[in-house]
Amino acid sequence: MSGRKETVLDLAKFVDKGVQVKLSGGRQVTGTLKGYDQLLNLVLDEAVEFIRDSDDPLKTTDQTRRLGLIVCRGTAVMLVSPTDGTDEIANPFVQPDGA
Repeated sequence: MSGRKETVLDLAKFVDKGVQVKLSGGRQVTGTLKGYDQLLNLVLDEAVEFIRDSDDPLKTTDQTRRLGLIVCRGTAVMLVSPTDGTDEIANPFVQPDGA
């Protein structure tokens, strides 16, 4: 066994593709993954941040802010997912108001 740590994520298949990144503290950004390292520091190009709701900071609104080229620090990255092939659906567990 070598002394080198293997990363759980194989981000090589997402390089130059769109990804969505959720960060600790509730921030959410999308962009094109340009690079990464073993500490999960991510370089995103054409990044767009989804503005959080002022009443509930854990919810995002439809408002966005263009950030351009950014570095997401690995210690803040909570989730990395591809933007292609993902769609938002209605929550099937929400009860109707009358029930």
